[in-house]
Amino acid sequence: MPEITEPEQVTARVLNDFFKRINERPRIVGRGEIRVGVKPSTIRTQWAKISVFLNWLQIKGHIKQNPLDSMTPPSVRYDDFRRIKDEDIDKIFASIVLNPGDSFLLRRDTMMVAILLYCGIRRGELIALKVIDIDQIKSMITINGETSKSKRSRTLRLGPKLLLHIKDYLKERNRRGLKTEYLLASCRGDDRLTDHGLKHWVKALIKRSGVNFHLHRFRHTFACRLVEKNVNAFSIQYLMGHSSILMTMRYVRSIMTENMIDEIDKISY
Repeated sequence: MPEITEPEQVTARVLNDFFKRINERPRIVGRGEIRVGVKPSTIRTQWAKISVFLNWLQIKGHIKQNPLDSMTPPSVRYDDFRRIKDEDIDKIFASIVLNPGDSFLLRRDTMMVAILLYCGIRRGELIALKVIDIDQIKSMITINGETSKSKRSRTLRLGPKLLLHIKDYLKERNRRGLKTEYLLASCRGDDRLTDHGLKHWVKALIKRSGVNFHLHRFRHTFACRLVEKNVNAFSIQYLMGHSSILMTMRYVRSIMTENMIDEIDKISY
């Protein structure tokens, strides 16, 4: 809205017009595909971010009140099940095993997928992992708070399958004489896997497996598995590294109705 140049011009009417424009403007997505509007969840996200800024303007005395306080945010129904299906997980692993490249990539890539599935960490946390973060004796992995979105460190248990993947990878690393302090080494020398390299890795894996995914879906999958195993919400909050339990509850939306059938069967009178 280029016509808005001063904070006091931001009124409820202007904000209504802003959200209306977002929902009606054509956008180019993917390979030239044109779409009109955005999802209600996108509007809700932008609503929340703008509200924080408007609260700051109010605190600093630039506006008298936050105009969003007098408006009702859009309701959002989450029916986009973002977890990765079991059969798709099989395809991802198979695409690595059947097209390994070499023994190093085979062990590194299977370990990466296993860490994402069994730890549910963020992409930034993944590439920031260091070898010293792995305690093979205690079967623990430490996520450094400096690399976490919540700025809080957390320690996760390494299950036997994941620990086996890590041990096999570290043996291959040592055999090759790699010295980088970061856990994920690049295939192009003794250096860490960069964020650009991780993006390239995801694209290649999508192409080989035929599964259209992004790394954050592994977090949804991890959270859903915990819920299905009756892990309480506060434990899930810690394992996910969330600062708020409300953020944790957003991930539960990926549990489909058919997964709740067994829970319903437990009811008796």
